[in-house]
Amino acid sequence: MAARTIVIDHGSGFLKAGLSGFNEPQMVFPSIVNYIPCRENPGPSYARRRVSLGIDICRPDTFSYPIHRGRVLNWEGVEHIWSFVLEKHRLKNEDSPVMVTEFPLREPADRQKTLEIMFELLDVPSILLADQLEMSLYASGLLTGVVVDSGYGLTRVQAFHLGCPLRSSAKMLELAGQDLSAYLFKSLFKEDYNRHNLFQLDTVATTQMTKCYVPQNLGEALDFCQSLPRGSDENNTYQLPDGTPVELTPMQRLAPEMFFSPEVFDLQGPSISQAVLDSIETCEASMHPLLVSHLMACGGNTLYPGFTKRLYRLVADHFSSTKATMWVGSNRNFSVWLGASVVAHLSTYKSKWMTKEEYDESLKL
Repeated sequence: MAARTIVIDHGSGFLKAGLSGFNEPQMVFPSIVNYIPCRENPGPSYARRRVSLGIDICRPDTFSYPIHRGRVLNWEGVEHIWSFVLEKHRLKNEDSPVMVTEFPLREPADRQKTLEIMFELLDVPSILLADQLEMSLYASGLLTGVVVDSGYGLTRVQAFHLGCPLRSSAKMLELAGQDLSAYLFKSLFKEDYNRHNLFQLDTVATTQMTKCYVPQNLGEALDFCQSLPRGSDENNTYQLPDGTPVELTPMQRLAPEMFFSPEVFDLQGPSISQAVLDSIETCEASMHPLLVSHLMACGGNTLYPGFTKRLYRLVADHFSSTKATMWVGSNRNFSVWLGASVVAHLSTYKSKWMTKEEYDESLKL
């Protein structure tokens, strides 16, 4: 591909997009659309509503996520977001090919729908659909290792050997960022919680990004927090709309513990650390040392202070006879996009691209 490629990584919570070759995506925004009544034809029916990007502050109750836990629920919303991205990038890169990372819970019909939107509606010259975890692996410069990707809707674990996924090692958990958000909404606002309330949305997002962390030992962390005099930590408060300060409880700040102890938060299923151990254990014993020494963490949840340290310790303790190594990058919330940006111009992937002509021919078969 001679021209710069437009790379789109569309997750459940955020979309990352930009031109290949850069060190980070040029566009990062929430994967949110809203529907508002048309002024000239107001009404509740589908045909009388207009889709728009993001949250309409005048009608905050109208927004939704078109992708839920890796599965597309609203293709019209997805199309609107892709159209916006391509319109912005085509101003200076009109004939650029497009690379899209595939949705984790894709069906064959989803792949066909992606091709239909890109070729027939958005008129792209060629497209490459790429596996998200494979792209994360390449972002680290590795070909062998275990990828742990924990984002907004899903957490996925996959072992690779020489660039090939070891299928039996694949693990997927519905334990991710949206579960942490849900806990904070209910914990902070009790029976008054409303996920379409702008103040509550901002408070939860700020708490997650600036005040939450993963403890290395939950019991010790709780004892320490509870031993502090009330009001001694200014970073431990948030403000109500009227300016009244409210102090966070220890469990609210330690909420990312749910990724390692979901049962404490009444959530079912294994923890992320257990999923990693199970993934490695499904592989041949002779490969364990190689995989344990090449652990790669990516996704927004791995940015919580203490996350990678806790995961490393639990894996190292379990495989005590092997030296564990955790590979982490400062931009690991963009790992999928970064890997795709590298792969976009690799000659080894040339045969995987599909052109508009090839797509048209496939429809005739």
